[in-house]
Amino acid sequence: MFLAALLAIAFAGCQNSNKPKANETTESHDAHEEVKFQYTAYSKDFEVFAEADAFVVGETANVLSHFSSLPDFKALESGSMTIRLVVNGKEVSQTLDKPTRKGIYSFDIQPETAGKGSLKFEIQSDNGTFEVVVPEVTIFTSDKEAHEASENVVISKTNTTVFTKEQSWKVDFATDFPSNEPFGQIIKTTAQIQSSQGDEMIVSAKTNGIVMISGSAVLEGKDVSKGQTLFSISGSEMADNNISVRYAEAKNNLEKAKADYERSTELAKDKIVSAKDLLGAKNQYDNAKAVFDNLNTNFSASGQSVKSPISGFVKQVLVKNGTYVEAGHPIVVVAQNKTLLLNAEVQQKYASILGSIASANIRTIQDNQTYSLEQLNGKVLSFGKATNSDNFLIPVALQIDNIGSFTAGGFVEVYLKTVTNTLALTVPTTSLLEDQGAFFVYVQVTPELFEKREVRIGTTDGVRTEIRAGLNGGERVVTKGAILIKLAQATGTLDAHSGHVH
Repeated sequence: MFLAALLAIAFAGCQNSNKPKANETTESHDAHEEVKFQYTAYSKDFEVFAEADAFVVGETANVLSHFSSLPDFKALESGSMTIRLVVNGKEVSQTLDKPTRKGIYSFDIQPETAGKGSLKFEIQSDNGTFEVVVPEVTIFTSDKEAHEASENVVISKTNTTVFTKEQSWKVDFATDFPSNEPFGQIIKTTAQIQSSQGDEMIVSAKTNGIVMISGSAVLEGKDVSKGQTLFSISGSEMADNNISVRYAEAKNNLEKAKADYERSTELAKDKIVSAKDLLGAKNQYDNAKAVFDNLNTNFSASGQSVKSPISGFVKQVLVKNGTYVEAGHPIVVVAQNKTLLLNAEVQQKYASILGSIASANIRTIQDNQTYSLEQLNGKVLSFGKATNSDNFLIPVALQIDNIGSFTAGGFVEVYLKTVTNTLALTVPTTSLLEDQGAFFVYVQVTPELFEKREVRIGTTDGVRTEIRAGLNGGERVVTKGAILIKLAQATGTLDAHSGHVH
C-alpha cells in the first residue's frame, strides 16, 4: 500500500575529545566507544529518520525517531506511535501515546534474537492509521560485532553541511528525487496581457451632444452591472441637430397620428371614412410610433442615457465631463477581466517549431509566481505564419482565465513548451543555487546531512530545469530551502546531534 525506501547508515561515535589533564588518570582513554546506526524510510505520507543504538541481543537500544509529514516536510505534532522490531518471527514492540517532543519519538527496545529483521512504525492519528517500514535491519550478537559492522560503512562528508530536522521543520523545506520526463525545446519570451474580445466592450455615443457625468458612477476600476446608467449625452442647448427637439417632435407626431387613427376608426364604422383613408391613418400612426419608440429606448427629453452593456468594471474613461461628442464617438470601456489574452512575440528562428507548442508556463513579474497553462485553464490560440515590415517577430497568442494575479495591460514572462519524446533529467528550479556562474544542488546524504554538488544545466521552463551532468535519478535533492542550507554552511558545520533528545 505504501512505497518505502531505505537508507541505513552506521557510524562510530568519537571518543571524548577532551585531552586528559595532568591530574587525570588514563582510564578516560578507555571510554566505551559509542556505535550508532541511522535509518531513513519513506511512505507516501511520512518521512522517518531514526538514529538508533546498535541492536544487540539482550541489550536495550534507544531509537530516536524524527517523523515528518509529507509533502510539506513538517513535524508530526500528535498521534500515538508503535515501533515493532521483527526478527526470525519474533517481535518486540513499544507504544508511545504522544511525541517525546514535537516531531520526535524516543523508543527503548530490547532485541531477543540475532539476525536480519525489519523495523516498522505504526502511526495512529486523527487522519487515520499509517505504516512506515524499514525493510532491513541487523541485530548483532555482541557489541564487538556491531562495532566491526559500523567500520565497514563509510559516509562521505566531502563538501557536506549538517541541517538538522529541527531546523528544517521551522522553514519551508522539502526534498525529492529528480524526474526523468519528456522535456522539449523551451522558448522564453515576454507577453502583454490584454482582455479577450468577448470580455471587453467600448460604449459609444449614439447621438451628438455634451457628456454629462453625475456623481461617482464612472470611475476607473468601479464595478458596474448590466443595464446600469453610466452618464447622459445632452443636446438641449445645441442649435443644430438637437436631440431634445427631435425627441419632442417625435412625441408630438406620435400623439397626432394616434388621435387621427382613433378618429378615423370611429368614422369608418359609419362609412364616413373609406377603408383606404383608414389604412393611411394607421400607416402614419405606426411610422410615428416606430420613430418615437426608437428614440425613447435610448433617449429622453434631456438626451441620451448611456448604459453599461455588460457587468464588469470601468476599465477606461475616454472623455471628461462636459466634452462634446458625436455619434459613434467612444466614451468608456467596460471589461470583465475573466478571460485574458497573452500576446507574445518570438524570433523567426523558432518558426519551424511553433506548430509543436503544446503548453506554457507563465511567471508574473510583480510577485514572481509561476503558473502552468493547465492551471489557468488556458490554451494556445494561434501563432503567426509571417512577419511584416513593421515587426520582424512572430506573434503567438495564448488565452488564460484570470485568477486574480493578472492585470490587463501588464507584462508576464512566458516559457513556451514544445512536444517531444526525448527524456531529460529535471529538478525544480528552486533546487538550483548559482555561485560565480556555476550551478549547484544539495544532494541528501541523510535527512540531516547534505552534499553541495556542482551540476551542468540545460534549458528551463520556469518551473523545472534540465540537468545534463552531475546528478543521477536515484539521488534525492533539496527542492525547497536550499539557500538556507547554504547559509548554514557559511556559518560553519553544526553538531550532527544538535537539538536531539537522547
